[in-house]
Formats: sequence, C-alpha cells, structure tokens
Amino acid sequence: MQTAVPRHVLPVLVTAQFAGTSLWFAVNAVMPDLQRELGWPAAAVGTLTSGLQFGFIVGTLVFALLAIADRFSARRVFLLCSLAGAACTVGAWAMVRDYSALLVWRFATGFFLAGIYPVGMKIAAQWYTRGLGGALGLLIGALVLGSASAHALRALGNALPWPTLMLGVAGLAAAGGLLLFLGTTDAPGAQARVTTLQWRALATVWTDARVRSSVLAYFGHMWELYTMWVMVPLVLATRVQGLALSWAAFAVLGAGAIGCALGGWVAQRWGSARVAAVQLATSGLCCLATPWMLDADASLFFGWLLLWGVTVAGDSPQLSTLTARNAPAQAVGSVLTLTNSIGFAISIASILLFVSLAETVALGALLPWLALGPALGLLALRLLLRDAAKRKPV
Repeated sequence: MQTAVPRHVLPVLVTAQFAGTSLWFAVNAVMPDLQRELGWPAAAVGTLTSGLQFGFIVGTLVFALLAIADRFSARRVFLLCSLAGAACTVGAWAMVRDYSALLVWRFATGFFLAGIYPVGMKIAAQWYTRGLGGALGLLIGALVLGSASAHALRALGNALPWPTLMLGVAGLAAAGGLLLFLGTTDAPGAQARVTTLQWRALATVWTDARVRSSVLAYFGHMWELYTMWVMVPLVLATRVQGLALSWAAFAVLGAGAIGCALGGWVAQRWGSARVAAVQLATSGLCCLATPWMLDADASLFFGWLLLWGVTVAGDSPQLSTLTARNAPAQAVGSVLTLTNSIGFAISIASILLFVSLAETVALGALLPWLALGPALGLLALRLLLRDAAKRKPV
C-alpha cells in the first residue's frame, strides 16, 4: 500500500522536469538570430537538433545498459545531469560561432538529458505506486510545454537577445536540478538499489508480454509525435506567417500538455490502457483527416490542429505508466530509459523520412502515413486493453 506522498513532491518534480528539459530547446529558440548574424543555412537547425537527439539516444542507451538510474540515487543522477547539461549549454554559448564545436556541445547536452527526462519518470514511479498515471501526466505535460516554449521564445526573440536566452535556460536547468535534490528526499524504499547490471530484467522489454505491449505502443507513438511537431509549422504556413505562425505553433504543441494532464486525471478512473488507446485512435484519425482539413475553413482547420496537438502527446504518460507498472521493480529506471532510447531513434528515422518526402510530396498525401504509428500502438495494446476490460472503472 502506498504511503501518503507529501504534497510538495509533485509540484517540485514537475517544476524540476520542466526546468531540466528546457535544455532541449535552448539553441533552437535562438537559431533565427544566429542564422541572421552568422549566415548559417536554414538546414543548420535540423543538423543541430539531430545532434542533440542522437546524443540523447546514446545517453539513454548507456544509462540503460549500465543501469545508472537503478544502481545510484535517482535524485543525485538528476542533479548531476542537470548541472552537466547546464554547463554544456554555457559551453555552447561561449563557442557558438564555431559550428562544429556547437554541434559537439549539443550532442553532449543530449547525452546528459538522458539523466533528466527518464530519471524524472523513475523518481515519480518511486513515489507514486498508485496514481502514477496522473503524476506522469503532469510530469510529461511539463516536458511537452517546454517543447512548445521554443516557438514562444522565437516569437519573443526580438525582445530577448540570444545570449540572454541561452544563459537563462542554463541557469533554469541548474536551478531545477538543485530544486529536486534539495526540495525532496528519496521515496520510501528507494534506497534499496541494485548493485549489479540487470540484463534479464532489461530484456523484459521483449520477453514480458505486458511490458512488450506498452513498449511497442510507445514506439508507434514516437513514429508520429516528433514528426508531427516538426511538420506543424509547414502546415500552419499554409494559413499564417511570421509571429502569428510562432504563436499558433506554440498553441498546437502546448495543447499536448492538456492532453497529458487531463489524460492522467481520467486514467485514475478508467485506467491508463483505455486512455492511451482513445488518444492513439484520435490522433490517428487526425492524421487521416489531413487531406480534408488542409482545405477546411479556418475554425475547423485550427480546431483539427489543436485536437491533434492534444492527443498526439497525451498518450505518452499513460504508455510510460503501463511500462513502469509491469517492469521488474529493480529495473524500472533502466527499462524506461531503454524504451526512450529506441523510441527516439524511431522518431529520428521518421523525421528524416517525412521531411525529405515533404520536398516532393504534398502534405495532404504525406501526413496520413503518420497514422501507421497509432495503428501499431492500438494493435500492441490489445493485451492490456483485455486486462483493463476485466476490471471495473473505479
């Protein structure tokens, strides 16, 4: 039975997660200024983003294989990686005019983000043995809002010089790590950590039917999520330009935070599998509706994008909840981290494929193929949905 969780724990977790993951978008938000000042090509932002994503994949793989989050204090790992990621962002600021050095600093930032995002979920799983879906809904909602904030920062770019933005994000990340470390304690039982690598436990990603079900659904979700986020400005550009486009993109991506938080609240009654399935199905239908929505009137067009924004991200915390619940207790952090690693690799492949095809294929013909991800997710969730059907809503 879960002991009472102090009220301050969840707000501290959510705030620290938002602050730490803000590192993801520090350079993206200032790229237009850097491109104007240094004459970099438009493709530079894609290369730097891929460098950070690749660093995250390498980091999550290393953290998972070495069971870092399960062998050491998760709070300490979060703190050290927040400080290291902040230092990398300061390094990027100091050497921003050297493109090759900047790429290395962004790779390193991505590596240390592996000790922030999935480790934050591990800490939540330690505290919330019950109500984890709601906790992760708020936690991942903070990450989604941070993702969207790059567009808001871009809209505010004229008021805030790029050095201020970069150093401000670095300071925010460092403060988030300190807040979590000093503002919380280890959850009851968290001190009982493994001392050896848990290869067999890590293999449950494939060998355990229930873990495999949520992990495969997560992979389908990742096929769609980041590619949709990358394509949103292209879709919006058919209707709006300039500052209006940046604010509209912020609204569409930021709507995912609502899907995460609301989904977490509903999941406490109806279960994570049902909530994830509904959001997967809805986002998949939004993919398929693209050819008609692109030519729809303005209210229907923007309503469609907002619904897609809500549901494309809202399934993520519930899929992570299902994985955390079914993974071996001694390897929850490593299983979540490995799942993140493979999922982000899938997202990079999807982004590269769709961005390349967008040069020659119309959006109305291209974006419906994103529905393959939600379709795989729904297919993978069948076992967990059958389990949920045996239990009455609470």
